[in-house]
Amino acid sequence: MQGIAQALRFHANKIKLAILQQMKSKDSFQWSNFVRFESGSSAPSTAIKGLENTTVAEILKTKGDEAGALYLCSSNDSVYDAVKQMTENRVGALVVVKPGDEKLVAGIITERDYLRKIIVQGRSSHTARVGEIMTDENKLVSVSPDTNILQAMQLMTDNRIRHVPVIDHKVVGMISIVDVVRAVVEQQREEVKKLNEFIRGDYY
Repeated sequence: MQGIAQALRFHANKIKLAILQQMKSKDSFQWSNFVRFESGSSAPSTAIKGLENTTVAEILKTKGDEAGALYLCSSNDSVYDAVKQMTENRVGALVVVKPGDEKLVAGIITERDYLRKIIVQGRSSHTARVGEIMTDENKLVSVSPDTNILQAMQLMTDNRIRHVPVIDHKVVGMISIVDVVRAVVEQQREEVKKLNEFIRGDYY
C-alpha cells in the first residue's frame, strides 16, 4: 500500500509540474512529456487539439452571430458617427472602407484613435473625418482565417494593438485580443479537465 501511495504522489507531482510548465508555455500540452508509467498503463486516448492547431476561423465560429456582424464605416464618415456605431454595437473598432466600395479596405478606426486624436487634442468629432484619424491600409495589421491564434496573439502583442481585421481576399471579420485570450483560456480549461479525469481514473 505504501508503494502505491508513493507512486501516486510521484505521478501527481509530475502532473502538477506539467500544468505549471504549460501555463508558462505557448506550446500545446503533451501527455508524452510527463506520463510514463512503468506499469504500462496507457495515457488518455482522447486527443487534446492544442493551441497550435486552433485558427482564427475557429474563433470567428465560436463568436456565433457576432462573426457575421462585420461593422464598417466609410473614411468620409464623421468621427462622431463612427464612435456612435461602436457604442451602439458595443465594439471597440470598425473596419474603414473607401467611399462607395465596401470591398476596398481603407484602414481601421478604434476607440484609442478617438481618445488620442480627438478628445486629447480638443477636436470636434462632428467635423473630423474618419480618414483623418484612422490607421490607414499601408499600416494595417491583419490576419487570415488560417492564422494560428498563438501567431495572432503574438502579432497583437508585438504591435500593441487590440483589434485586427480578418482578411480572405476581402474582410470576413474582426477579432480582438479578448477573443484570442478567451480561446486560450478555454483550451487550457479543456486540458486541465482532461488531466483531472486522468487523475480520478476516468482513463484506463
